Amino acid sequence: MLHNATPNASYSLTLRLKIHNEPGKLGEITTAIGNAGGDIEGIDIVSVGKDFLIRDITVNAASEKHDEEIVAALNDIDGVEVVNVSDRTFLMHLGGKIEVTSKMQLKTRSDLSMAYTPGVARVCQAIEKDPEKVFNLTIKKNTVAVITDGTAVLGLGDIGAAAAMPVMEGKCQLFKEFGGVDAFPICLGTKDPHEIVQTIKNIAVGFGGINLEDISAPRCFEIEERLKEELDIPVFHDDQHGTAVVVLAALINALKIVGKKMEDIKLVVSGIGAAGVACTKIVMAAGVKNIVGCDKTGAIYKGRKEHMNWVKDWYARNTNPHKEEGTIHDVIKGADVFFGLSAPGLIGPEDLKNMAADPIVFAMANPVPEIMPEDAAGLVAVMATGRSDYPNQINNVLCFPGIFRGALNCRASRINEKMKLAAAEAIAGIIAEEELHPDYIIPSVFDKRVGEAVAVRVEEAAYESGVARRERATPDTQFLIQGQD
Repeated sequence: MLHNATPNASYSLTLRLKIHNEPGKLGEITTAIGNAGGDIEGIDIVSVGKDFLIRDITVNAASEKHDEEIVAALNDIDGVEVVNVSDRTFLMHLGGKIEVTSKMQLKTRSDLSMAYTPGVARVCQAIEKDPEKVFNLTIKKNTVAVITDGTAVLGLGDIGAAAAMPVMEGKCQLFKEFGGVDAFPICLGTKDPHEIVQTIKNIAVGFGGINLEDISAPRCFEIEERLKEELDIPVFHDDQHGTAVVVLAALINALKIVGKKMEDIKLVVSGIGAAGVACTKIVMAAGVKNIVGCDKTGAIYKGRKEHMNWVKDWYARNTNPHKEEGTIHDVIKGADVFFGLSAPGLIGPEDLKNMAADPIVFAMANPVPEIMPEDAAGLVAVMATGRSDYPNQINNVLCFPGIFRGALNCRASRINEKMKLAAAEAIAGIIAEEELHPDYIIPSVFDKRVGEAVAVRVEEAAYESGVARRERATPDTQFLIQGQD
């Protein structure tokens, strides 16, 4: 059975096979895997017996059901026994993906007396005397809390705090890998906004920044706003602002390709949740004037009464200048740009044909976008998705490690609009004008230049906007990947 989805490492299996040692048997196995739609990544011999071989075969599939079909196909081959099936993704998560390690070894009594009692008492007293020293003398200097209540996890929804833990661990890995920032996952067993705010305020003393993650709208707006007002360290809801920064970076470069300006375009946004609102606000700050937002009910306009809340009321007052009404299929007519932050398969080829010339489509619903790139081929000038298996992936990892790196370097009290715009410009600027291509408007998440560029520009913007609290570094020490003084 062939699958529409592309086999990928997230559904990767290592299959241990006991194979009767006769000519052509390995060929039968690889043919069976190929016919089942699997993608072989590696073949290894584990051991050799008198009349059999033990082999490990690593195969990428497209889904859990696809995994089962591949295993079944191998079980049907005479002389082949599937001894063991290992899901490589689950193996990676065994015991969690992160750990705490000591920065120095404790080998002698002297080491112990300085790191702990009695020497540590002098350091405690120094912080008591001058609380600002907590940034220099503890992990607060380079540590971010990644906090969720598990109510809006990836494309999974409200799965609870415990089930959200693997995602938060992964986020912490990305902070370290791409920004040199230490991060720790904290999953809260409450959905009450007041309790969440109070809990975060109570633990914030040990952290240099707070990254809110996967908290459902509209609660996330209230939680973030309260924390920004009541804490003196940066608070950043990545689902909102991380997505918005990367979307703006991609839009900056996409508009260069089609030769249009921010102030002249019509933009349609599908999905007025956390990410949709943040993307709208940041492109407004960048100069876009004609924005029409849509939810399940249709276009949001001033005067609409159905299925509104305080966030959508703001949206209605500040967007849709021509008061367009109707469904997404109505308002997308004549649009230059489409942002999809909503649901799979929402628009089709006919909608793209009704857009303005050289349309730009960012279909970011995950894992299945609002329209698949194959269905948009030949109908759009630039296409982006949230997926890694297509060009132009809108991925927050391009943003949040560098933003926090820059904010921590200068001890910013908050992450403001100027810093977010600077981050977007830094990401867009990684790609030189002569390199721009419809399939290359956003750099790779593995491009090591991105974190440094974002950190430098964000730090600069923090000083310019007056939220940096550390004495300004000299140019040759602006980007310090480990946050050293």
